[in-house]
Amino acid sequence: MSQPARIPLQDEFKSRAHDALGDAQLRRNFRGAMDSLMEKRAAAFSDADERERLRTLGNHIRTRALSRLPDLLEQLESNLTANGIQVHWAETTEQANRIVLDIAKRRQARQVIKGKSMVSEEMDMNHVLADHGIECLESDMGEYIIQLDHEKPSHIIMPAIHKNADQVARLFERELGEPYTRDVNELIQTGRRILRQKFFDADIGVSGVNFAVAETGTLVLVENEGNGRMSTTVPKVHIAVTGIEKVVAHLRDVVPLLSLLTRSALGQPITTYINMISRPRQAGEHDGPEEVHLVLLDNGRSQAFADGELRQTLNCIRCGACMNHCPVYTRVGGHTYGEVYPGPIGAIITPHLVGLDKVPDHPSASSLCGACGEVCPVRIPIPSLLRRLREENVSRPDPGHAVMRGQGSKYSALESTVWKLWRTLYTRPLLYRLFRFFATRLRALTPSRLGPWTEHRGAPKPAARSLHELARKHLEQSR
Repeated sequence: MSQPARIPLQDEFKSRAHDALGDAQLRRNFRGAMDSLMEKRAAAFSDADERERLRTLGNHIRTRALSRLPDLLEQLESNLTANGIQVHWAETTEQANRIVLDIAKRRQARQVIKGKSMVSEEMDMNHVLADHGIECLESDMGEYIIQLDHEKPSHIIMPAIHKNADQVARLFERELGEPYTRDVNELIQTGRRILRQKFFDADIGVSGVNFAVAETGTLVLVENEGNGRMSTTVPKVHIAVTGIEKVVAHLRDVVPLLSLLTRSALGQPITTYINMISRPRQAGEHDGPEEVHLVLLDNGRSQAFADGELRQTLNCIRCGACMNHCPVYTRVGGHTYGEVYPGPIGAIITPHLVGLDKVPDHPSASSLCGACGEVCPVRIPIPSLLRRLREENVSRPDPGHAVMRGQGSKYSALESTVWKLWRTLYTRPLLYRLFRFFATRLRALTPSRLGPWTEHRGAPKPAARSLHELARKHLEQSR
């Protein structure tokens, strides 16, 4: 199966947003889906007091884990190794892909079946394996649909949310030769029938990880379709890939986090399947892989970890609630962002993964209405982090103390000069009075267009007389 085309990092966000806003069908698809998800979440958290207590607990669990991240990762590796799971460390996506390829070559693998994994999207794993003659097939229904249509995910939980039943039906008719039907159950059964045999043909199964428990050396995966369980038990080799931030200290920490994740993502009390993997198949057991590998990926996460404020980005449990409630994401969709993680959470994660200079418009793709922060199940202060990244965008970087890769990507010498002149005027009374005098008298010369700011706004125009002059005149008249 051919793979979706790579999306260049340097594509213009604004041009993609303009195209998305002009697609009436896309906007209808997203509007209907987002409204439904918001209603389900609200119903799942009908008790506001319980919701806020649970959010506070979730924040404490994630913050505590991050405060001990290096130690917990070592503990996780030690316990996983003791359980028979092989642990690999990767600083970059290139290293992570090399690890996966080495395992695949050693096993002479030709087919890989993959459960849902956003980290594998970071790695662009499908393309890398395809380049080496290894077919990598998505088994999550949404991922399978977009792979079939040569696209990338548009949502971190529901990758094909931008498509409706008619579009999926026509896709199956075109690509699979299936009879056209808009019956959702029939479409799902079609996909399952095709994928079923692939689980048995695959040499390797790949999955993501929702939580990695340091205390017990356990990998926790949640899903609704059963494809994740098939991907991790039927093939002889299971490779799990995850970011280093997914570790939690104790098994008991998983319970409140799962409740927050499932209710925030889909409005469900719990998902259909919760998989806990602690070891490969043992003697006498009838199912499970012969080998289990875990690839722990950094890919910019340690950069966020090193900053006390930006570290909060790593609290994310990938529920997608911030995206579902974002007025910007809801209107332009996930593909507009051109990256693995779209929406509000993507705007604060992606700059660490690819560099702020590659996505300079992402932090500004927000109305700062605060909805994302209000619904985040682990209380990530997304609006304040967006403001922080906007500051990094225009702050002249100190080569020795730059906070982020690509810091100051929107730094402009012209803008800097304008602000220096502004500061000079406002710190020298004589110059300020002269400027004020001429600005009021020459107000007719004020340009009507001032760049993008005035595309939908009127240009600011000085008053005929300043407040000082009006006040002085009023005093003189009152004497």
